[in-house]
Amino acid sequence: MSTAVATTTAARAAKAAAAARTTPRVGPVPVLWLTLLATPLAAGANAPVLILPDMARSLGVSASTATWLVASYAWAMAVGTPLLAGLLRRRGLRAALHLAGALLVGGTLLVAASPWLPLTLAGRATQAAGGAGLAAVAMSLAGSARRMGVISAGFGILGASGPLLGAQLSQAVSWRLSLSVSVIAVLAVPMVSRYATAPAATPTTPATPATPATPQDRFDARGAALLTALATALVLLPHAPAAALGSSALAATLLALHVRRRPDGFVPAALIRRPLFLGSALLALTLSGSYFTLLFSVPRLLAERAGWDAATAGTGQLVALLTGSALSWLLAAASTRMSRAAVRAVLIGVGASAAAIAVFASWGPLLLVATLGGTFAATGSNAVLSMHAASSAPDAQRPTAIGLFALCYQLGGAFGPAIATALVLGA
Repeated sequence: MSTAVATTTAARAAKAAAAARTTPRVGPVPVLWLTLLATPLAAGANAPVLILPDMARSLGVSASTATWLVASYAWAMAVGTPLLAGLLRRRGLRAALHLAGALLVGGTLLVAASPWLPLTLAGRATQAAGGAGLAAVAMSLAGSARRMGVISAGFGILGASGPLLGAQLSQAVSWRLSLSVSVIAVLAVPMVSRYATAPAATPTTPATPATPATPQDRFDARGAALLTALATALVLLPHAPAAALGSSALAATLLALHVRRRPDGFVPAALIRRPLFLGSALLALTLSGSYFTLLFSVPRLLAERAGWDAATAGTGQLVALLTGSALSWLLAAASTRMSRAAVRAVLIGVGASAAAIAVFASWGPLLLVATLGGTFAATGSNAVLSMHAASSAPDAQRPTAIGLFALCYQLGGAFGPAIATALVLGA
């Protein structure tokens, strides 16, 4: 009898240990795992900054054509973020993590193997969509401005390291390896998946296959398609202004009509009517666009105005980007003790000063100050204004709010390189 009891006890202990290994942990996900999940996306986005000529020569295209590898990445980040955030809201953490991770790995393999520009563009877009999905998950799980500040500072640091890292990897191995650095984010997927089954800030329960969806709960495919069309047209605006302007106006009109018919769909009417959400998203778009314009312009300006070589410019820009990112975390940490108006005044003041310095300065260190200011304003806006945008939404819509906010921020990443090409790089 005692042997049977001991055997039963041992079996129960083994079963409990197995359950402990497989049962997701409930509670806040450690912010360092969220940072690893989200921030490699920034390194992948900025890796081409210093190697665009090498990429163009390898693919047999002009430098201006090669910038489409940047634009396609920014477009897919912009479109992928709200789409994957919608999946997170409806299907839960695991579905969003697994799909985003698969997209990131698949896109990276395509970039590594494709010999043609169109396939490389497709690979870049796929890996960017996957990375954007992982970033949307991380932002939804952040839960506070301080934790979001750590993630945003990580974005800035990885983004700062991206150009120099991309150049070093390109010189040592291949520019294709430079475009593959974002894949390291998948290392965080298993751990984040174990820690939670739903976003900490959103107590919604993922739909289960056994529960039939009501018409209001079914996926709003038309709304998602119209938002994608609008984002695509806006990304194309710097490249083909006339066609993109007409297309974006048409897509915006159709989306507005659709939102009126389905106010609780993919783009919730109540959310986009809130001044706090709209103000936060539009300000983030402006500061992001200014930052990415500076990111691609300042290396050329340092060479032309100050006579700096590429290595010196790259090192100086890295220091400026790292410093701006670190300072943005201090703003995020202090934002809980500041009014929203004060936070926005700081962001607008620093962002406007950075743009003005870049236009008029010819001294190298002053141009780096412009980079620092642009980084601080954009990274700080991502950390603080994303929390403002999320706070304007009901709990059930917070992933959607963060996804749409990130869409606006990423549109700045699409506009910036094109503006830099038109004003500086193409000169």
